Amino acid sequence: MPYQVYSVNGPVVIVRGGRGLAMHEMVHVGNKQLFGEVVGLNDGDTVVQVYEDTQGLAPGHPVTSLDMPMSIQLGPGLLDNIFDGIARPLRIIAEQTGDFIGRGVNIPALDSKKKWDVTVKVKVGDKLTPGLIYAECPETPIITHRCMVPPHLTGTVREIKPNGQYTVNETIIVIEDERGKSHELTLAQVWPIRSPRPVDRRLPINRPLVTGQRIIDTLFPIAKGGCAAVPGPFGAGKTITQHQLAKWSDADIIVYLGCGERGNEMTQVLEEFTELKDPRSGHPLLARTMLIANTSNMPVAAREASVYTGMTVAEYYRDMGYHVALMADSTSRWAEALREISGRLEEMPAEEGYPAYLSSRLAEFYERAGYMVNLNHTEGSVSIIGAVSPQGGDFSEPVTQNTKRFIRCFWALDRTLAYARHFPAINWITSYSEYTDICSEWYAENVGHEFAELRVRIARLLGEEAKLIEIVKLIGADILPEDQKLVIEAARVVRLGFLQQNAYHETDTYVPLEKQKLMMKVMLKLYDGAKQLAERGIPLSQLKSTGIFDRLIRIKYDIPNDKLEMFAEYNKDVDDCIIKVLADNEKR
Repeated sequence: MPYQVYSVNGPVVIVRGGRGLAMHEMVHVGNKQLFGEVVGLNDGDTVVQVYEDTQGLAPGHPVTSLDMPMSIQLGPGLLDNIFDGIARPLRIIAEQTGDFIGRGVNIPALDSKKKWDVTVKVKVGDKLTPGLIYAECPETPIITHRCMVPPHLTGTVREIKPNGQYTVNETIIVIEDERGKSHELTLAQVWPIRSPRPVDRRLPINRPLVTGQRIIDTLFPIAKGGCAAVPGPFGAGKTITQHQLAKWSDADIIVYLGCGERGNEMTQVLEEFTELKDPRSGHPLLARTMLIANTSNMPVAAREASVYTGMTVAEYYRDMGYHVALMADSTSRWAEALREISGRLEEMPAEEGYPAYLSSRLAEFYERAGYMVNLNHTEGSVSIIGAVSPQGGDFSEPVTQNTKRFIRCFWALDRTLAYARHFPAINWITSYSEYTDICSEWYAENVGHEFAELRVRIARLLGEEAKLIEIVKLIGADILPEDQKLVIEAARVVRLGFLQQNAYHETDTYVPLEKQKLMMKVMLKLYDGAKQLAERGIPLSQLKSTGIFDRLIRIKYDIPNDKLEMFAEYNKDVDDCIIKVLADNEKR
């Protein structure tokens, strides 16, 4: 029985005669063969979610099943590329249809004509198991693509092709399964986006994703395989924070997902990542980055699918043994797509109109992160950093509150800090990370045991300042005792010299952990020395007059990342200033 459109409500299409369709099955809708997915079934009617503009679609138009769930093609060519929410290559689409995506454009994710230099890693007679790497090819100058046996397929190699150049659809090896059936393996495979890729087992999360951003690495670290949320109002710096993490984190692969954001932001990402050099390799950063752009003017249904597209790609590279960081900007726009589609489906709304399954969908997304042993016994991870855009900066709204249930790192952006030009505008009082203690052993082994102690002292100093600021607002700072004035002054040095970081400064945009430790150490050295002066009754103003406090604020610019021996000079300057103030008071 043929399938036909019965009614159209925006991206939601009711299909009559759809008894043979299955949940989450892909379909082509209408004469232009628009992409769609089955999202609801009942007796006689099928609900299809269309991922393209449904303008011109009318009752009676044909609906064709593709006999497979919503899937994407995985293989070499994903990196150094930009796709829409359902993994169609935007560069090729732009060449064919112009700046706006034409309806019914059916272009596969991978270039079927490009040839790759393939090295076969197996031989005839080898027994292949799921996930085993059977061929490799250089995908970009810095990333080797590893072709893996699809999950759930086991067999013996019966035929192999010699090393050479092949397209993604040419057969590389032929294996025979236990039933005697032959399977041709190419450089690519297809995977349903809503199904997590299987792994051997999860590993404990106990090592940080080093970002080079001081407030994150020191106070609120995220672990490899962990999840973090970056909530904040408009203009607070969510996107630039994610840009910095994408540029400088020690992940092998970056999957940057622009979900419902402005098109000019994705253009900026594309231009910056093309021009910016990867600090580890010297090649353009885009060589290890995949961009997914589903901007605010693109179909809302594709926005809902885009997060699963990005996660599937991230899991694919994780299975090769890479560490992947997925930047989702922003999950609030994704939740708004869920709300719009849910309304068109006439589902019962929950809080603020969001569907009752908002929490479950967020869990499905964030729980796909982790540090894994893959089926081929390599280790890889997927770390998720999701921006949240609560309306009016209200962190009590449903998306932020439900997100907090599934993440362990919360970087709360503060409008006041952003307006004061303090970036990253992460509020050190309301933010938190549960990975601090988990990663403490790694920090001790790689940065030194004192790093944890320095971090605790810095956090305590900032907490004491926050309490004193409330008093200062009421009665002023002049009547405070010297030790409390010192807390405020020392915290100012930490805030401006350590927490505030210039993303556009050559030296300050990325700071290695060793330099972060030395910066904390010299700042606390000054605090300890000044505290001794205060205990002797010496006014803080005398030490401030030496200019040492302001000099330590500028230390982030004055000491290059490769000349850390210069810290010895600053430590000596701190000692000299303390001794000078003591000597001057003894003369009196």
